[in-house]
Amino acid sequence: MSSWKGVFYVPLFLGILLCNGQARDAREVVSLADSDVAVAEFDVEIAEEDVSADPADAAAAARLGEAIAEAEASRNRLQTATADHQRWSSTASYLALLIAALMLVDTVLLPRLVRRCNENETLSAISEPMQPAETTAPGASSPRLARIIEALETPSRYSGEFVAYWAVIAVFAYYYEVIARYIFNSPTNWVHEGMFLMFGMMFLISGAYASRSNSHVRVDIFYSRFSARGKALIDLSTSIFFFIFAGTLLVTGRTFFSDSFEVREVSFTEWAIQYYPVKATIVIGAVLILLQGIAKMLADLSIVLRPADKMTAN
Repeated sequence: MSSWKGVFYVPLFLGILLCNGQARDAREVVSLADSDVAVAEFDVEIAEEDVSADPADAAAAARLGEAIAEAEASRNRLQTATADHQRWSSTASYLALLIAALMLVDTVLLPRLVRRCNENETLSAISEPMQPAETTAPGASSPRLARIIEALETPSRYSGEFVAYWAVIAVFAYYYEVIARYIFNSPTNWVHEGMFLMFGMMFLISGAYASRSNSHVRVDIFYSRFSARGKALIDLSTSIFFFIFAGTLLVTGRTFFSDSFEVREVSFTEWAIQYYPVKATIVIGAVLILLQGIAKMLADLSIVLRPADKMTAN
């Protein structure tokens, strides 16, 4: 279920990014202006002491006048910078509130959209004739190609299902940490460090499984409206970027692992866990993603090269 109206969020989000960047720059200007005010006020105090010590000293009086003028100019710059910072921050806040309001509207409209989507799927199922069950993998035009795709996807499927159980381990580990920290006042380092390392490994290894099940986050405005052949053509044309990413991940991951293994790298905490087995999962994850990408490419090629009558039949 998708809608082209979601494109209205894009300029709002970009506006927030722009305002936050300008507010960050303005905050630096405010900091510098505040420092200038402090320096100028200190110069005024010094000049006032000089004038008090010798009221007849014309040079001291001139320095006092210059210090007062500089202090006033510094305060004006600070006031202008503060107003600029507040303006950008307020604009970002208003845009965020507008996004929140639109999300609230979407929440109210969501039940109706779900009902409409379900009705359309029901009408589509009624109007389309029953098709025989597929005997090949999705996108595969022959049993042999289906077996090849299945062989390439098998490591992704098993590894993804395996690491999914690591999340259960994290629940018990963090439960132990909460009890130890807040009841027995005995916090640990190994739980926090072990869990963030485990989650990193889990996300790397399960990336191929997420690609296989189309679970990666995707901003879909036009893609879902294309035919199966159109989607396959788009996936093939953009697969070069996928393989560049996967290849870069594999090469850099191998370098990280090799360097870590050579020096037997350990963490900086007293736990001193070995890092090279953790960094090895970068290589494993890259290989799994590459295998899954090849399987996806073969399936898309099969769809593109499939005769039009078979496309209609399927």
